[in-house]
Amino acid sequence: MLRVAKRYTLSAVDYVYIIFGSFLTAIAFQVFLLPNNIVSGGVSGLSIAANAMFGWSPSLFQYSLNIPLLVLCFVLLGKAAGYKTILGSLLLPFFLSFIGHFPALTSDPLLAALFGGGLTGLGVGIVFRAKASTGGTSIIVQILYQFLHLQLGLSTIMVDGLVILIALLVFDVETVMYSLIALFIVSRTIDLVQLGFNRNKNVFIISDNPQDIREEILHTMQRGVTNLGIRGGYGNTDKEMLMAVIQEREFTLLKETVLKADADAFVVAMPASEVLGRGFSLEKYFIHHETDRTDDE
Repeated sequence: MLRVAKRYTLSAVDYVYIIFGSFLTAIAFQVFLLPNNIVSGGVSGLSIAANAMFGWSPSLFQYSLNIPLLVLCFVLLGKAAGYKTILGSLLLPFFLSFIGHFPALTSDPLLAALFGGGLTGLGVGIVFRAKASTGGTSIIVQILYQFLHLQLGLSTIMVDGLVILIALLVFDVETVMYSLIALFIVSRTIDLVQLGFNRNKNVFIISDNPQDIREEILHTMQRGVTNLGIRGGYGNTDKEMLMAVIQEREFTLLKETVLKADADAFVVAMPASEVLGRGFSLEKYFIHHETDRTDDE
């Protein structure tokens, strides 16, 4: 299997992510979710329901459902993603078959939902960073992300929420409520792993004195600014709007900077979930004595 995957130039880091993420997911399943019947979604959640109803082995159940979903992955996501998914799909039940004797770390369903959901989200998020999945309904999540551009966390809620509805046929309502908590924790942790801890804001500024504000942002905050031509709706006049991307902790300073330059400026700020470029994913770089730069760095 690894020999075939290497034909698609997969890096060693990808394999480390897939193996480590699958192992974390298996640990969360065995010591938190399975003993407390926390159905956090996916084929693993269905295997918990099957184990409770029929006593079926979770690892064998996951193997049996992953095969048709793997075929779907090859058809829609391509061979490279398919081979990566094969690795994750086999590793998760493989790890479960070896750690099945691990005891539960807690019998409190709330603690199991919180810690199990967090550890599951961490593991799945790490696997997603390698553009792979642990198989099962994670393949459907990847398809929604690929073709509909839905956030991975939102896709997980949509797909795995259906699994939790199925769990209502097996478990009581209170258990399913704990499962919903776990599913929410999983989705938020996945997004956190994907987007990182840094929070950024995309800020739009409309002012009659854009040049003064631009100079303040460039020199006081050392952030790049983009000038956008707009037309005001009230007076139907041409204006200039400034756009700057800043870190969340810099927003208070930006407000003070803008008000210092123009007390009547109009400011709109919105979250920027991922920012690539100088000052964020790259080191800042400024050309000495240059004052006429208008593009973001």
